[in-house]
Amino acid sequence: MSPPLPGPLAHLAPLLGHYGYWAVGAVVLVEDFGVPAPGETILLAAGVYAGAGQLNVVAVAVIAFFAAVAGDNIGYLIGRFGGRAFVHRWGKYVFLTPKRFEAAEAFFTRHGAKIVTVARFVEGLRQANGVIAGTTGMHWRRFLAFNALGAALWVGLWTTLAYLAGSHITAIYDEIRRYQLYVLIAVAVLLAAFVVRHLVRRRREQ
Repeated sequence: MSPPLPGPLAHLAPLLGHYGYWAVGAVVLVEDFGVPAPGETILLAAGVYAGAGQLNVVAVAVIAFFAAVAGDNIGYLIGRFGGRAFVHRWGKYVFLTPKRFEAAEAFFTRHGAKIVTVARFVEGLRQANGVIAGTTGMHWRRFLAFNALGAALWVGLWTTLAYLAGSHITAIYDEIRRYQLYVLIAVAVLLAAFVVRHLVRRRREQ
């Protein structure tokens, strides 16, 4: 028998109970190219199920990782070949209005490739990440590398925490989300320091 899911995860119990790994892969996939789906929530719920022995935690993590990378790459193709006009025309149907898209694109452009990794943890940016990378013309291989890193960190964090925390995951999740901004700032500072150090070394070598 499947364990009861805590708080806001409870509504996903029928979906996970009927479709298991397929539900994890499908929801994470569609969320990552812009469809408003509970990708992060189902990842937490699947981790709780894995902790109770109903799912295999390694399988959950692997499926979620590949679904996340694939979803963002679909978004990248949409942005690259459809362009801003396509996003402005159809984005409103998935709550990606021109105003929201322009704000996200400006933020993305300012912070460059490093935001591809960090964006995975930010609601809104996670869904638009691939589309924006495509519209701004980021090289696909560069996007793929940073996107895969972000997906690995995102899946690894939430799957492991949910697996270990079980029914306490919602309290832990709320606490982490409360301090998310500070964590993101710290990560951005570290990435910026790394980039500056790399540039200084290159100049000295030249």
